[in-house]
Amino acid sequence: MDENLHPISDRLLTQTDREVSLGQKGKVVWLCGLSGSGKSTLAIALEKTLHQKGKHVYVLDGDNIRTGLNAGLGFSDDDRRENIRRIAEVSKLFADAGMVTLNSFITPTEELRKMAREIIGKDNLVEVYVKASFETCKERDVKGLYAKMEKGLVPNFTGKDSGFEEPKVTDLVIETESQTVEESLQTLVDFVSPRVERAE
Repeated sequence: MDENLHPISDRLLTQTDREVSLGQKGKVVWLCGLSGSGKSTLAIALEKTLHQKGKHVYVLDGDNIRTGLNAGLGFSDDDRRENIRRIAEVSKLFADAGMVTLNSFITPTEELRKMAREIIGKDNLVEVYVKASFETCKERDVKGLYAKMEKGLVPNFTGKDSGFEEPKVTDLVIETESQTVEESLQTLVDFVSPRVERAE
C-alpha cells in the first residue's frame, strides 16, 4: 500500500449499517452478453421495477461510463480490461453504500468476468448472462452497430473481430431469443428481487 495512504475504513459505517438504513441489500447485478442481446433493455426495465418497489437502484452502462469515467479508453484488449476493472471498483463502492447497481456490459471473456467477481466479491454479485446469437443480435441491430461493423467502421467488434466466450460461471441465463421482453424481465425480477431484500 502507498505509504501516503491512510485507511479510514475502520472508522466508517459498515455496509450492513447502510443496508439497514436503506432497507435493502447492496448488490451488483452484472448483465453480460453480445451487443443487441437485450442487456440494457432489461437493466432499464429492472431499474424501474425495483424503483417502484422502493429500492435505491442505479444503472451503469456504456453511455454513462464511456462518456465520463472511462472516456479515454478504447476497445483494445488492454483498454477493455481497464474499462471492466474501473467499473468493478465503482460497483464495489456502490454495493458498500447499500445500493443496487445494475451493470450492462458485454464483458466478453471469462478472464474479465473473473476479475470483476474478485473485485466485487461473490456475496455482493449476481451474474446474469443475457443470451442471444450473433445472428439474432445482428438482425436486431438496435444501435446500428452491426451495420457500421459491415462497413468496417467498428474495429474489434465483439463476436466478429473480437471473440465472446460464453460464461462458464453464472447465476442466471436469460435466453432472449426464446422469450419476449416481458417474459425475460419477469425472469430477471423473480431472480433478483429476493436477493436485494433485507431480512428484518
